[in-house]
Order: sequence, then C-alpha cells, then structure tokens
Amino acid sequence: MLDHHFVFLDLETTGAAAARDRITEIGLVEVAAGRCVGEWSTLVNPGVPIPPIIQSLTGLTDDMVADAPRFETIAADLARRLEGKVLAAHNARFDYGFLHSEFSRAGMQFSAPVVCTVKLSRRLYPQHRRHNLDTLMERHNVSCSARHRALGDARVLWDLAQTWMQEIEAETLSAAIARVLKSHASPADLPDDLTVDDIPETPGVYTFYGDDGGALYVGRGANLRTAVLSRLAGERGRLLAVKRVDWTETAGELGALMHEARRVAALTPAHNRRGREPEAACAWRWSPRTPEAAPELIELSAGLAQVLGSLHGVFRSRAAATAALRELALKHELCFVASGLEDTQGACYGRQVNRCRGACIGRESRAQHALRLGEALARLTTARWPYAGPVAVREENDERCELHVIDRWCYLGSARNEAEVHELLAASREPEFDLTTYRILTRFLGSGRTRANVMLLATPASYRSSSTAS
Repeated sequence: MLDHHFVFLDLETTGAAAARDRITEIGLVEVAAGRCVGEWSTLVNPGVPIPPIIQSLTGLTDDMVADAPRFETIAADLARRLEGKVLAAHNARFDYGFLHSEFSRAGMQFSAPVVCTVKLSRRLYPQHRRHNLDTLMERHNVSCSARHRALGDARVLWDLAQTWMQEIEAETLSAAIARVLKSHASPADLPDDLTVDDIPETPGVYTFYGDDGGALYVGRGANLRTAVLSRLAGERGRLLAVKRVDWTETAGELGALMHEARRVAALTPAHNRRGREPEAACAWRWSPRTPEAAPELIELSAGLAQVLGSLHGVFRSRAAATAALRELALKHELCFVASGLEDTQGACYGRQVNRCRGACIGRESRAQHALRLGEALARLTTARWPYAGPVAVREENDERCELHVIDRWCYLGSARNEAEVHELLAASREPEFDLTTYRILTRFLGSGRTRANVMLLATPASYRSSSTAS
C-alpha cells in the first residue's frame, strides 16, 4: 500500500439508490507513503428528508443537516481532496456511484481509480466467506466509536489496511491491490455516463439500449459487472451503438432466469436469438380409458396447466407437436391413421414405408395398437406439479432475499417477504401457462438445488376458488 496515495472514504446517504437518494455525510482519511496525513468530514444537506430507518441507523436527523452545506457547495473542495489519489471504500461501487451522481448534478465530471476493500479482503483472505464491515472488524479486532458515521467508518478502513499491511507480505498485498484496481478500470465501450463501479457484482439481468431507445440485447449473469463487460468485449462489432445500460439485481439464478425471459419477451431486443413469434403452447391428450381414440392436440390454456402431468409433451407450436408424434409413430411402428396423423382410407404412409404394423388395414387390432401407443406416448409425459399447492422458492445472498411464487409451473411473481407473497396469491387468478417459464422451472426445481428452499404456501380462499373454477 506504500505505492499509492490513498483516500479512505465513507458516505452516509438517505438510501441505497444513487440516482434517487442523496449524500448526508462525507468522511475521509488521507494516507501517503503508508502514513495518515489528514482527515476531513462534513455533513451535507441532502435537500430531502432522511427516512426514519436511516436516522435510526446513523443517528443523523433532518435537524442535524438542516444548516449543512449542499453538495454543490463543497463539490470543488472535495474534488481537490480526491484528485490524483486512489479512492478506497467498502463496497466501493456504492460510494463511487453516489459521488459520480452528485458531481454530475453539480455539473462536474468525476473519475478516480478505486480499490474496493470488500474485493481486496476476499483476495487476501479467500478462506473466509463473509467480508462485510462488521465481520471484518470482529475478525481483525478493530473497534469503532462512531459506527455508521462517515469519518468513523473511514477510520475503520484505514485500521483494517494497517492490519493487512502487518499480516500480509508486501508483494502479495501490492499484487492484490493491482488486481482490484484493474477490475475497476472502465473500458472504452461503456456509455459516457456509466462507470464500471456503477455496475453491481450481484446476480441479475441487464439490457443494452441504442440511440433510438430500443433494446439491443438482454442478458443475465451471476455477476452483473463481469457479464456486462464480457458481453461488450465480445460483441464489439454489433453492440458499439450501446448508449445506455440498465439492470435489475436478483438474489440468485432463478430470479435472473425469470427476469431475463420476461424482458426478452417484452422488449424483443435486436440481438437476442429468437425464432418467429411462438404460437400457443400445446400438448397431446390421450387416455387409455378410450384406447381407440386418437391423441388430441390441445392448447395449454391456464385451466389446463393443472393437469400437465396427464398430458404428453409440451410444444411451442402445432407443427412441432405434429412432427414429434410423427417421429414417434415411425420409431415405434405406429399407424398414422390410428394415431390421428392421417385421415385416409386404406394403408397409411407408415404402412407404405414398412413402418406400421397394419392397424389401418386390419392387420393389427386397435386394442393392440392402443397398448403400444400408450407405451410410446409415455416417453413424452409432461412433468406433473409435485406439490399440493403453490410454493415459494427462497433465494438469498448477502444483500437481498427474494421469494419466487410458483403454482403448477406458472410464475406468479417475486416478493421480499411473506406478507408480499400472500398479496401476490390474493391478487392472482388462474395461472397463465408459458412454455419458456415451464422449461426454466422444470429444469430448476428438478435439479435438487432448491429442495431445502421450497416452502408450501397456504392459499387465500379467493385464490383457491378461482383456481378450481375451470
């Protein structure tokens, strides 16, 4: 750390969204040649009320910041204090994002090399799972008399840095800092008003937009920052027209998959691979109770989603369903007429090519054919909903928790807590079947990864009555 001139910085704010919320306090500790050379802090009048939950966390009240300067008043002085220095902050994208937004509102450009102490801690101590500030303070025996105040937390970061300088070899520490610095370098492909530190390192979905505001591409990633930068690097020829990037953070993979599918369907981005507009999803219905009847192709409307397990195959179009049954008939020497693929008199196509045992011309009884047809269709049986009712699948990480509400392979939405789950159930009518959702959920829930995170839900009477009405 002796190679850089650092400013260890912490901010207090009115909330978590840099585009909407404002800074209420700034604290920094300046370090040169491995020694503290100065401290500085100030309250900031955010121009908006401080929410009660933030007041209880930080101790900062509206009265305390009422006479403080606005950010634009201190912007030039702060820029001078940060100029030419490496900015070090815990979860640096948060602090950097707020600085970037506030300087922009003040009509000033701001950029700085950044070291995120969360990322640095992960590189230095990979054996540990958690690297939030309270955990690091306990792990390294660092105390703070003013926790959740800007200067107090900035001092904690400097104390942690001094501990790392004692515990880690200088060459290893310098190499780790260099890697973290490199990970925050902004590539030329990013839109002018976006920096790398704006992009979170959480699971989620992102969208690239072009000059006309139209969506160019929708993608997802376990790490949004890595996914966005990798896509930009790999698509230079096609996506150089990216003018805006937005994203939605999720708690895990399932949330990202569901958001991506819905965003692609809603925005029809120019560079996502997709075929022609899908027809209504459909499946084959056939029952051994009426063995002489041919399979019937039905659309998977909402009311039929609950009986998926008694159907055969789920297809994007009637043509795809017919092609699948035709292939099955040829493979198992089924009659095209008895299978409902042809409406002809005499020998069917399969018989003409010696791939039918003759149900169409009386060489095989319809009962024998029905037995073989049932065995063949069993290979196309759809996944039966394995639960007694709707469920919530919990996904969580260090920053968020999501409860994905699912019923009969239909996605009802996501909630942050059980109260919102029941609001979703109360507001929902008959689930709408969607083929992409069905395929995502059967793969995900069938993988065994979510077994311990699935919770069966008690459903409101209004939901139960609407679900059983059809």
